[in-house]
Amino acid sequence: MLVAISCAGGLLVGMLLFLELGWRLGRSRRDAEGEDSRARLGAVDGAVFGLMGLLVAFTFSAAASRFEMRRQLIIQEANAIGTAWLRLDLVPESAQPALRDLFREYLDLRLAVYQELSDAQATRARLDQVDAKQGEIWSLAVPACRESPDPVTATMIPALNEMFDIASTRTRAMQNHTPGLIFILMGGLMLTTSLLAGLTMAPQARSWLHMFVFALLLSCTMYVILDLEYPRFGLIRIDASDEMLVDLREGMG
Repeated sequence: MLVAISCAGGLLVGMLLFLELGWRLGRSRRDAEGEDSRARLGAVDGAVFGLMGLLVAFTFSAAASRFEMRRQLIIQEANAIGTAWLRLDLVPESAQPALRDLFREYLDLRLAVYQELSDAQATRARLDQVDAKQGEIWSLAVPACRESPDPVTATMIPALNEMFDIASTRTRAMQNHTPGLIFILMGGLMLTTSLLAGLTMAPQARSWLHMFVFALLLSCTMYVILDLEYPRFGLIRIDASDEMLVDLREGMG
């Protein structure tokens, strides 16, 4: 959250400075430029503003799509674990207690993975523990299903596969973000458009209200995009979706 606020705050200050710089440059050059020159430059300004608008729109749309996808993946994982948990009733009773204990430990680890993502080393260690726990569940469930070669019992294996696959998919989705270069380009375009906007305002007296609103809106847009990209750190959070997994864990006893 602090990183996003710092980026948005730095961008706000930078845009205000570039607006002022553009206004001053425009005032110093207004007598040397004719109306035809301003009209030609207006076409260039429009192209740059259009490029910035497209980049912001596409980046925002991609971030919002990934945010929604991550929420859906949490729901899918909760459903997958819940299905596999219910299908434990199908395996031989002798294997059920150990498997249920492993399921509880597995879900505890899955919840722990997303609690402190700011600590990359701890997150990696928890993911390794999840992989190890998956191996334990698999090594116990497969022999148990072989003891009872019934078509109904065999449905336990696909349920485990889905449970493990969705965990891998969530891990990949957690690591999938907009490339940093795009954010740098977008920030550079916002500063450039601020300079051009300042030049455009040069024929009139500066309006601090318009300058501040312009800079504030674009910097807030950048903050929202960063928040959507990293929904575990800012104001826009995905933690509420974890309640499905928490409720599932409580139901396991």
